[in-house]
Amino acid sequence: MDQSLYHYSLCIALSLMLFFGLHMLFARTPEKKIFDSFRLSRRLMGTALLVLSANYCVHLFCTIRLTDLSATIVMNLVTYFLCYWLFSSGMMTLLDNRYLTPRRCLIHLCMWLGYSALACVLLFGLPRGILQHGGMAVLALWLVVYGVFLSVRILRTYRKAIRMFENTQSDDIGAYIRWLSIFTYWAVIFGVGCALLTFLPDRYVYIWVLSSIPFYVYLYCCYQNYMLFYETVESAIQEEHGMTDDAEVFHEAAVPQPVSGEMPAYHSDLALRIREWMDAEGYCKPGLTLQDLSLELCTNRTYLSEYINTTFHVSFRDWISGLRIEFAKRTMLAHPERKMLDISEASGFLSLSHFTKTFTEKEGCSPARWRRKQGGPAEP
Repeated sequence: MDQSLYHYSLCIALSLMLFFGLHMLFARTPEKKIFDSFRLSRRLMGTALLVLSANYCVHLFCTIRLTDLSATIVMNLVTYFLCYWLFSSGMMTLLDNRYLTPRRCLIHLCMWLGYSALACVLLFGLPRGILQHGGMAVLALWLVVYGVFLSVRILRTYRKAIRMFENTQSDDIGAYIRWLSIFTYWAVIFGVGCALLTFLPDRYVYIWVLSSIPFYVYLYCCYQNYMLFYETVESAIQEEHGMTDDAEVFHEAAVPQPVSGEMPAYHSDLALRIREWMDAEGYCKPGLTLQDLSLELCTNRTYLSEYINTTFHVSFRDWISGLRIEFAKRTMLAHPERKMLDISEASGFLSLSHFTKTFTEKEGCSPARWRRKQGGPAEP
């Protein structure tokens, strides 16, 4: 093995991981209670990076891979098992601040201790050879299954949060947490790759080290960027949890069911109020939520959500976006001299980029191009 290349790659990766880990562990965040979950999540991630850094230190300063390959593989697998749980807990804490409980922590800690004990028995209790190598393969497979299990849990929680945002928020808040999904898929690929790369021949082992660098750079940058949007996302999540605790979210049994396919009685009254609200262009209010609209219409948000879903066959966000796009189109035709920024603000969109993206997805072309097709002037 080219030891110089191996050592240089370790030095580069270790330096970055120590910086990222210490920064995520100790860097300051806004002194607001709402940031408690963010701080906890980032500290879990920082702890995971420092655990991995300790692993890299053993590789760099003890050159364990050059002296005992079996011990190296076992150490890597045990380290990854712990880090998988720390990474997944950090992600889950961002999506559900009630996820991390003492009982759950104890269960996963015991699982890691059991995995570590089995790894030690495998390393010191079995003779070197095929039997030990087979045991290591089983440990690697166990690690992969554990990582996939944790990832599936994250993705399910992520999709649940996206559905909640779409049914309660008029703005695309889900875009702020999309990196969680991307990172989870990347983590699955990277985690499986690490379990396999640790078995690489010595001359290729630097690939295992260098492959970690872009992964952790992406993680660090995402956390730094997410701090700008975290308060908006967490406020929406806490609002939904509060409504859930008050039994305000929709359950099929809670809504009066029609007899023989008839429309529920409350639909006709709600339809009239919604029509009056639409005529008054209330959907142009920026940052509108399902809770805001239910209060304005003097109705239960459970009934309102059910009405929108069954009548318009879309989520709350898609329904509001559609109304805003139609308002923007009418405005462009009636006032061709107005700038797109003014039109997007008047329509209720929080930014011109969000307006352009939403309009393009619905109409198949940008707002400026749509206006030109209608015979209007180009944007000055």
